[in-house]
Amino acid sequence: MNDPSKLLAVDLGVRCGLAVYGRNGRLESYRSTNFGSARTMKNAVWGILRGVDGLTHIVAEGDRNLAQAWEKAAKKQGLSFEVIGAEAWRPDILLKRQRRSGADAKEAADELAREVIEWSGADRPTSLRHDAAEAILIGLWGVWELGWLDELPV
Repeated sequence: MNDPSKLLAVDLGVRCGLAVYGRNGRLESYRSTNFGSARTMKNAVWGILRGVDGLTHIVAEGDRNLAQAWEKAAKKQGLSFEVIGAEAWRPDILLKRQRRSGADAKEAADELAREVIEWSGADRPTSLRHDAAEAILIGLWGVWELGWLDELPV
């Protein structure tokens, strides 16, 4: 049976990274969106969630104040929602030397996100912003935590 469940990973911010994973644990789509303001982001959340067919889970990382809009919309739609800090996913995804500084972590995230894109067979980016790269890795951690992957591909 083909399970249509999807996970949306969000790197929270006014400039926001989004990544969608299928039940097979593979990345399906990703993007970076600049909402311009927190108000515009809050107004866009409902539409973003409705735009992901089969969405069942959301994992978000970043500004907990911005997370409230996502959580409210998720709860209204009956979706599982979790907000985490970078300290939750980075130790599982990045090597210790890649986490020495925020700059090191962002550089490593870019490289690993490209590997996940390739492994998943998702469209290659013409450019990859760090917020989209981090959303890809947050989502990878999320599907692994859900048991949608037996092991991490990176």
